[in-house]
Amino acid sequence: MKTRQDAWTHEEDVILAETVLRYIREGGTQLAAFEEVGDRLNRTAAACGFRWNAEVRKRYVEAIELAKKQRKERKRALEQAKKMQRSENKAQPLSTNFVSFQQETSAFLTAPSITLDQCIAFLQTLKSDYERSETIQMENERLKNENAQLRTRNEELQKKLERLEEQQFTMKEDYEALVKIMERARKLVVEEEYGVHPAHIFRMDKNGNLEHIAQS
Repeated sequence: MKTRQDAWTHEEDVILAETVLRYIREGGTQLAAFEEVGDRLNRTAAACGFRWNAEVRKRYVEAIELAKKQRKERKRALEQAKKMQRSENKAQPLSTNFVSFQQETSAFLTAPSITLDQCIAFLQTLKSDYERSETIQMENERLKNENAQLRTRNEELQKKLERLEEQQFTMKEDYEALVKIMERARKLVVEEEYGVHPAHIFRMDKNGNLEHIAQS
């Protein structure tokens, strides 16, 4: 039977206070804390609860308020971690540091107990990681915009190249047409001068001079 009639010692009061404060921080119930303390001190949960409410609680008013604040911060951090986890399921993580941060957050939230210094350090790390995440997001957006501008510039250059190719093709056609016109004009001049069809008698050499050919 977990029954003792002797008085509580200072060490037992400290164990009771630390256990109850830990349960408050972690969102547990005081009844569960009393049961744990009872198992450790070989006392009943009711005796532990009576001792807490009658004597110990009065000496830890500020610690209780602090533990409640830590519980709220813990709950907020847990909700944020869940939101991050849901976001991770929808999209690729921004970096390997983000995955490491999630692992550290999960380990922190599942720790058996959290001190005030640990809570402060965790929040500072959370703030730093959040700022780093924002920086990565801004850099990602900048690179996306730069990529979009380069893509637009590439499309403009491609269109310009196509226009130049069309102009080159048109100039080539005009040049060939001009050569044909000049050739016809040359034939007409030869025909007027010699009175015969030039195709059967003359041809033009490489230097542009007329060369006589025997008629077949």
